[in-house]
Amino acid sequence: MSPLPGELSRSYGSCDYDVRHNISAFGLYQVPFHSSHALLRQVLGGWAISETAFFHTGLPFTILSQPYTANGNGVFQSSGPQFARRVPGVPIYSKTSVSGVTVAGTRQWINPDAFVSVVDPSTGACTGGDSPTHCQFGNSGRNTVRGPHFADSDIYITKNFKLREGLTLRFDTQMFNAFNHANFALPSNVEAGVPDGLIPARFGTLQSTISPPTGLLGVGLGGDSSPRMIAFQGRIEF
Repeated sequence: MSPLPGELSRSYGSCDYDVRHNISAFGLYQVPFHSSHALLRQVLGGWAISETAFFHTGLPFTILSQPYTANGNGVFQSSGPQFARRVPGVPIYSKTSVSGVTVAGTRQWINPDAFVSVVDPSTGACTGGDSPTHCQFGNSGRNTVRGPHFADSDIYITKNFKLREGLTLRFDTQMFNAFNHANFALPSNVEAGVPDGLIPARFGTLQSTISPPTGLLGVGLGGDSSPRMIAFQGRIEF
């Protein structure tokens, strides 16, 4: 829906799942070692390392004004986009903690000073004063900001022990999210504040992590989370 009838251009923007850059890399390296000495072949031979890496840029989301219903007579109701107003010249992103906004257990991502709610929900007045200049729909637009990037890397280290002809013992060390990199979900509180007034707690903050595409229990089984997980596996191949 458009915030104003006949002005669908205000809702033009990136789709919710737009990923501008996406890289997937896979590699396998078998350590070359040849020796006529049986013990050296057993200890130093048969090693291999493989790696899987994923990287993509952040997903887009929208910064909104705070709603003001006034028992059904307010400027903004609950339906349709209620874009915030962009403050010119102020950086959109900031990782600096803000008192009263960045609460314990969260990380600041969006600069609270970069956006302003069009309506002051405490009074119902237009932010900056009730005038044609200030009483306008927000200009921040749909999906104009982006969340953090996603990066994940898995490493496998394999050692093969040749027991006899046609019989091999294989031992694997599997490291999921090997570098223990935290990947955060999009901010859930995206309603902008009022200058010299209330800025909602957790506005523009990163509050939770998302699961990686690979894991110890497989994808979508509910047992994996984003911290590094290490597993050891042994098997007989014949």
